[in-house]
Formats: sequence, structure tokens, C-alpha cells
Amino acid sequence: MHKHVEERSLMLTAERQQYILAALHREGKVVASELSAALDVSEDTIRRDLRKLAEAGLLQRVHGGALPSSPATASYVVRQTQAASAKAAIARAAVQLVQDGQVIILDGGTTTLQVAQHLPADLRATVVTNSPPIALALATHPTIEVIVIGGRLYKTSPATIGAVALEMVRMTRADLCMLGICSLHPEMGITVPDLEEAYVKRAIIASAAEVVALASMEKLGTAATYTVGPLTDLTHLVTEPGVPEDLLEPYHRLGITVIRE
Repeated sequence: MHKHVEERSLMLTAERQQYILAALHREGKVVASELSAALDVSEDTIRRDLRKLAEAGLLQRVHGGALPSSPATASYVVRQTQAASAKAAIARAAVQLVQDGQVIILDGGTTTLQVAQHLPADLRATVVTNSPPIALALATHPTIEVIVIGGRLYKTSPATIGAVALEMVRMTRADLCMLGICSLHPEMGITVPDLEEAYVKRAIIASAAEVVALASMEKLGTAATYTVGPLTDLTHLVTEPGVPEDLLEPYHRLGITVIRE
């Protein structure tokens, strides 16, 4: 009898969690009190479910509920193959913002690497980067001066972070920065999964006259653990073709220039 009750409890837990994930996918957020009423269980039970789902990387817990988690949690090698066509389209659109004579900060990430690879062969500019792969991609470019930001290597991006990276970024005055985006959300703003990475991105934003977020559709409406800043830090959002207008409406409303190829 005890075994049967235990199995039934586990089945109900799995059913609840599937319901939560389906609601999250459908609505873009879930509220613990609403889930409690809909499923006729206590909010404590819902919080336990949310905690388990968060531990599995399936959502990001926030005060009172949860948001979709960032898709940018896989290794760098795996992420290079994810949304490859979207990243290439974003890169082609983003390079239209670049002009001769500019100082450009290229943040670490797979999409910013694509931007580096799409820069015109005759561009005369200075690229400041905390990304070793981007520095290598531009090593043979004939007319781009490359300045590499030092520090401890954050292997997930891979990009440099820490005190040395912060100091070098703060010494820079850039015309334009292009941010590798983990998560963008109208309420949560710009978020990342690593605290030190958040500090470096904040410094990059503060050092640039124009701030361009490069984000495929899967990163819009998601959240990670550490806040970089609000959406109002951005001047531009470059995303992929075909993103529904309802996803982009909050960015338009804030006066952010949205660019698609």
C-alpha cells in the first residue's frame, strides 16, 4: 500500500512539473500563487517543484514564480552549432553599424565571433576584445588594430573576466560595443549566469557610446542569475529575421532600435 501511494505521489509530481513547464512555454512566465490555485496544491509544493526544475536547468526562479531559463548554458563548442544560421544573419546585420575609424568593443560569445568573421576586409578600425577566439579571428585582418583585454579566462564564453579585465575595459572609450547576450527579458533586463561576467559586461556598457545586443530569438524573454543592467542600457537590438512583433514590442517601447537582416 505504501509503495502504491509513493508511486502515485511521484506520478503527480511529474504531472505537476510538466504542467508548469507547459504553462511557462505558453505564457513566458509562471506565478507560484496562480499555479497553486490551478493545481490545488500548496505554494510550498509549487516552490519545491520550481526548485527542482531550476536545479535541472529548465527554468529560472524569480520572486513569486519563474521565467524561462537561458539557452546559453551549453559548452562553447556546442553553442557554436546552435542557431548557426540565425547567428550568421545577426552578424551580417550587425556589421552594418560599424564605420571606419571607430573603436569597437567585441564582447565574448559565439555570435560576436560571427561578427568578427563578417567585418569588411577593408574596414579600418580598432577592435578591443576580451575574447581570445575573436582576437585570433582578426589576427590576419590587414587594417584592424586588435587590442586584447587580459584577465582570467572564463571558459564558458570563452572570455577574460576579473580585476584585470575590468581595469582595461574602464580605460577604454569606445564608439560602439557589441554584447554577447545570454538572456534578455523586459522585466529582468540583461542577465548572465556568472557574477564576474556580469561585472565585465557592465563595464563594457559604461565604456561605449552605443550598446548593441546580439540576441537570437531563443534568448528573448529568458533570464539567468546575475543582472548586468536594464534594457534601457541598450541602444540597439540585433536579432534574427522572423521574430514575432509581440516579442519585440517591449524593446520598441523603450526606444531601442531593433535591426533584423
